[in-house]
Amino acid sequence: MAEAADIQGTHPSPARRWLRRTASLLAGAPLLAGLLHGVSPTAAAADTGTGSRTVDVSLDTLTPSAPMEGDTLTVSGTVTNQSKQTVTDATVDVRVGPRMTSRSQIDAVSGRTGFLPDSDPAPLGGGYKVAIPRLAAGLSTEFKLSVPVDKLGLEDGGVYQLGVSLTGQTAQAGEQVLGIERTFLPYQPEATEKKTQLTYLWPLISSAHVSAETGTDDQQTPVFENDELAAELAPGGRLDHMVTLGRELPVTWVIDPDLLATVDAMTRSYRVKSGTDTVPGRNQAVAERWLGALEKAVVGRKVVALPFADPDIASLAHRGKDVPGSLSHLQPATELAGTTVETILHVKPSTDFSWPVDGAVDPSIMDVATSAGARKVIARSDSFQDDLPYTPTAARPIGGGTTAVVSDAYLSTAFEGDMLPAGNSTLAIQEFLAQSLAVTLEQPDQQRSIVVAPQRMPTTAQAQTMAVALRGLSAQRWTQSLDLIAASAVKPDPDASTKVPSASRYPQKLRKQELPVQAFRDMQDTRGELDDFKVILTQPDRVVTPFGNAISREMSTSWRGQAPAASLYRITVQQYLKSLSKGVQLIDKSDLTLSGRSATIPVTVQNKLLQGVDHLVLRLTSGNKTRLKLNGGDAVAELPVRIDGGHSQSVKFTASANANGPVPMTAQLFTEDGTPYGQPMTFTVKVSEITPTVMLVIAGGVLLLVLAGARMYTQRKRAAARNAEAEAAEDDDPEQPSDPTPDTGPESGDPSGAGEKVDR
Repeated sequence: MAEAADIQGTHPSPARRWLRRTASLLAGAPLLAGLLHGVSPTAAAADTGTGSRTVDVSLDTLTPSAPMEGDTLTVSGTVTNQSKQTVTDATVDVRVGPRMTSRSQIDAVSGRTGFLPDSDPAPLGGGYKVAIPRLAAGLSTEFKLSVPVDKLGLEDGGVYQLGVSLTGQTAQAGEQVLGIERTFLPYQPEATEKKTQLTYLWPLISSAHVSAETGTDDQQTPVFENDELAAELAPGGRLDHMVTLGRELPVTWVIDPDLLATVDAMTRSYRVKSGTDTVPGRNQAVAERWLGALEKAVVGRKVVALPFADPDIASLAHRGKDVPGSLSHLQPATELAGTTVETILHVKPSTDFSWPVDGAVDPSIMDVATSAGARKVIARSDSFQDDLPYTPTAARPIGGGTTAVVSDAYLSTAFEGDMLPAGNSTLAIQEFLAQSLAVTLEQPDQQRSIVVAPQRMPTTAQAQTMAVALRGLSAQRWTQSLDLIAASAVKPDPDASTKVPSASRYPQKLRKQELPVQAFRDMQDTRGELDDFKVILTQPDRVVTPFGNAISREMSTSWRGQAPAASLYRITVQQYLKSLSKGVQLIDKSDLTLSGRSATIPVTVQNKLLQGVDHLVLRLTSGNKTRLKLNGGDAVAELPVRIDGGHSQSVKFTASANANGPVPMTAQLFTEDGTPYGQPMTFTVKVSEITPTVMLVIAGGVLLLVLAGARMYTQRKRAAARNAEAEAAEDDDPEQPSDPTPDTGPESGDPSGAGEKVDR
């Protein structure tokens, strides 16, 4: 069963195969020789031009990738002399090996390095070779070979090894094979009776670009952390290629709705952080073009929407589920996913899929995935391992109404390496096609369904290579396309494993990349502060929506391998929320002096926000109830607070004094449920009570004023009487002339008018 294990789930990725080839170069030499000479015999042989790795052979193109009868196979590439010796009298030959009967044989051949006389077939011979008379040290030259397919010696349909070698001689050695590169030739001249149903996921996922900040306008203009997404969307960018290529391929679109929401926001006014300020974003046209192209590409196609912001299910399961509130975002993120995709792309997506990183699962990951509403979990065969001599159908029930859709590990990782060099791309394409044909030929009389779940964010070169490989299957001679929704409903193989792998089998490499527990504690703190903040707002949605989305982005899978950037994003969100919540605060007071038995103590609450606040209570506490009481005799008084945006309110408390001395006072805002809001503010009231002596002095002063007023009144009455007697005497004496015009008017006996000066 060792071969069965190799077939199912243990095929190494191209990166791992490259490492294995490198290791074999070193492992083939005795340790003693390495210690004595400081270099392996393999490397020494290459330097002196005596080994089969003297010349590097690169296969840049191979067409057609899956030839048929009557075709002509054309191979082109480059040979590079890696030694310090000149190679002479060299020829480039084609070597076609025997038909391979299993996926494990394909894997074994892909891991070989150097020429192996007992394993590698003889050259094809004839005129199918290229002569290279001389190749100096360190130089390269191109070659091109064309061979009719009927001359390759292919018999039955299947996968054949195809080698291209350089044979020549150097000053140090006679004629020998100095370099070889192997690939695979899938040959299926006629369609198989039962074709493998192949599902290929086409992911549209990016990293987080939108901050929690928004503008102060009614539209709440979003603020982006950067404008880097525009380069991915622009013609020639990664996401542009994904849409352009995917439109012509039989794939299932797997989309992070946050990407759609972000690009949709870019089609309108948006701003981008620049130092401590923001500047207008200017890529509306780029965003509109990309969204329009995507909308056309998905017409009539199946679309799977991941939960909003593509949460890291494994990190949540292993590090976050024990932090209160961490799982609360998953169900809303799933609901938001459906509405976002349907609103922007006008297609109804499937939202019941979960895709843990690299398809690695364990019981806790399954529990978290289903808590988000998923009933289908995309796993991988290096996690769900089967002890079978063939590749089983992907879908399998695991209980509780949940289906594990187990993608093929080798096919899913086939294009993870550097696909920019043409040689790497060609080898990856040929091996992918070979493996897919081998799957069909494992059980040619049984139709099976396999799923390919590639890396979440393929590079442009990787996407282009994936597209070429899928076009190689377009003739549908051994595969036929099937969407993911249909693949998840295929009748399962009764012999396939349905046991969820244990936690101990979860890859340590992936575990080390997970978000730390502190990340989820940071999110918990942000959620708590947001909950306290939103209850006082008259328009809470203007804050809850952008911050809720930002918290979802904080747990995104895209942060793997970017711990510093993830931490900075969380800190930025927290700091911005704190700055907003501090916009509602108490204004510091200086100490007060209270003279008398009662007075009013004002406390000012300031609202710097652009929206009103309500449902707040201001509590004032006297530190000495004996000296100073509030609102009818208590040490504590509370008054409601409601303030419009951009205003302040003076809240006035009635106080009564009983004794002299300083009284410490504490003012604190609370929400209506009794939760403290903001920091308390303290000040001192100095009570200066009025004593009996002071009251006696005041009473004496009042008495003097009353007596003075009475005296003035008496004097005025007497003066009026004297004037009347004088006038009567003048009337009795007619000879006494009177003044024709008096000097002054009669003095009035009425009280002095306001502002008048009273003579005493």
